[in-house]
Amino acid sequence: MQAFTKRYPVWSLIIALLLAIFLWLIFAPWSDGMEDVMGRKRVFLNAIFGGVTLGALYFLVASGFTLIFGLMRNVNLAHGSLYLLGGYLGFEVSEWTGSWFIAFPVVFVLVGIVGIVLQNQVFRRMEGEELRQTMVTIGLSVVIADLMLWIWGGQSYTIYSPDWLSGPMTLPIVSGVRSSGEIIYLKYPSVRMAILFAAIVIGIAMWLVLNRTRLGMLVRAGVDDREMLAASGVRIQYVFLAVFAFGAGLAGMAGIVGGTFQSLSPGEDTRFLLASLVVVIVGGMGSIPGAALGALIIGLSEQLGLVYAPTYSVVFTFLIMALVLAFRPQGLLGEKQ
Repeated sequence: MQAFTKRYPVWSLIIALLLAIFLWLIFAPWSDGMEDVMGRKRVFLNAIFGGVTLGALYFLVASGFTLIFGLMRNVNLAHGSLYLLGGYLGFEVSEWTGSWFIAFPVVFVLVGIVGIVLQNQVFRRMEGEELRQTMVTIGLSVVIADLMLWIWGGQSYTIYSPDWLSGPMTLPIVSGVRSSGEIIYLKYPSVRMAILFAAIVIGIAMWLVLNRTRLGMLVRAGVDDREMLAASGVRIQYVFLAVFAFGAGLAGMAGIVGGTFQSLSPGEDTRFLLASLVVVIVGGMGSIPGAALGALIIGLSEQLGLVYAPTYSVVFTFLIMALVLAFRPQGLLGEKQ
């Protein structure tokens, strides 16, 4: 951050000013004139928190994708299918056991096994052949989508959270002031705040593993010079299997999250694959902080666009991606290759 400030002092000042205005809009009470211009503050806050929690979901999907695509250079365009498969399996497990929490480890293991099969039987045979990987995984995603349509049909499914997460929670953020002078605080669904907290914990843990542990060192070394690392006696294939399984399992758990505060239906696999691609491109390939930043930007742009410019909300996402590709092709937090 200090290096960025020294290199780009003007941009740093602009970003700090925009951040200050953004925080003021969130925490300060709005006057009647401000509400005439921006609309009700409660609507604005719901859009902000909706974007942040949607960004948390995008991060859970994209963080696994950035491990597989950004770090390991495996073009897995069946990643969205792993998300939807995890959601369907999570629905079945939660219905069968009656427990929302049990679904997470079960789905993580099951979808992780699918990831191991993909890495061992598909990507290991096509290492360095990005075009072949792209075409094969597109075909696999179509096959998996048809199988899921055959098993679960075309209807939507919703995964119900525990009772203690079903109600709203009061946040220390002013959403309005009554005529009597009483301050109204924002209420927001507890399950979405829990998901946001879990995404933050997972993101920090992944960053620590990749940057502060021997496993992370082996993964990064294997990406940079696989032959040299293998010559030193490390079985890099097993390391890559573990990373691919973790990324796939994370996508499966994200499917449970998506099915909890949205829904599961055919077509969601394509939607979240595209979202993962955009997040990785905006944030930077192979960067966990980049995936978090990209997911936050895309989530906020989608939700604010739906509230303030619904006709053009879809355009904003791809406009952001185009601007990043034009001015910083490696992504906001990515490194030049």
